[in-house]
Amino acid sequence: MNQARKLRWGILGAARVNERLLPAIVEAANSELVAIASRRPGAAAATLEKHAPGLAGVNCYDDMQALLDDERVEAVYLPMSNHEHAEWALKAIAHGKHVLIEKPLALTVADVDAITKAASQQGVKVMEGFMYAFHPQYARVQELLRSGAIGDIKFARASYSFIMKPARLYRLEKDVDHGGGAMWDIGPYAIHSLRSCFGSEPKSVIAQATYTESGADIATSGVFDFGNGQHGHFDISFQCSRRSEYEVTGSKGGLKCHTVWQQAGDVPVISWWTEDGRHWEERLPVSSHFILEIEHFSDCVLHDKAPFLTLADARANAQAIVAAMQSAAQGHRIDIA
Repeated sequence: MNQARKLRWGILGAARVNERLLPAIVEAANSELVAIASRRPGAAAATLEKHAPGLAGVNCYDDMQALLDDERVEAVYLPMSNHEHAEWALKAIAHGKHVLIEKPLALTVADVDAITKAASQQGVKVMEGFMYAFHPQYARVQELLRSGAIGDIKFARASYSFIMKPARLYRLEKDVDHGGGAMWDIGPYAIHSLRSCFGSEPKSVIAQATYTESGADIATSGVFDFGNGQHGHFDISFQCSRRSEYEVTGSKGGLKCHTVWQQAGDVPVISWWTEDGRHWEERLPVSSHFILEIEHFSDCVLHDKAPFLTLADARANAQAIVAAMQSAAQGHRIDIA
């Protein structure tokens, strides 16, 4: 009996997120891990042994370029530092690799455009890694919002945070222009959540931030104006306890997604209510959004389908984040083209 072909993956970097993504690549039904690379001697092999002990047939490299030269690798997962995403995505694309890039896809709109152009020229798939968009609760929220259950959407709030621990202080080493801080780390979720709720793009933003000595923001909050009386508030922080939630209020009621960053075994909960006093709470089946993300991207490559998260979507998210950071730095509203 012929087995369905699996997409052969390589991982560029031994970042912490591998504790979730590496096992997902191994467990996904249509993917196979064949290589991992790190610039730190021995880190690739150590990461593989930690997160997939005993897994055979995986090449471990102490040289990133060696992975790109590996002809077995068809697709690359790129979890490197934020400021390296564009550089290494372009290198991978030039080698004919499909690329799943950990959010943010890039730090500038120009870099997103360069990646988009290169991907088109090389005929490869590229997607930004928002795993939460592949969890069934995301589709259910979208279904409820578009059904008109809570009426015309007027307001949304997205809150994402966690307490910064010593092992994660590297996230504050660089200033915001080089991808450091909360906005480039967890802010992409907040902005993407808001844009998804409204189903449109913001017209302007006003924001404020608290900075560290390195020039990284440790907390940022603000308001996007989506036009037509629609506003999206966001607050992201490395100083508050763990939150990953968004809430939407409309002319007939409201809805809340209680936990976006689903942990293994978490039961997803969505609640909504209407103006006449009725309330609902829906519990969805436990799912791994990381595995679902890998399976989706692998399916897109194997069967030549367009990824659910487009590069146009990545461009719009980057544009909104850049505008928010400009507003925080300059102290006034920034219009978004």
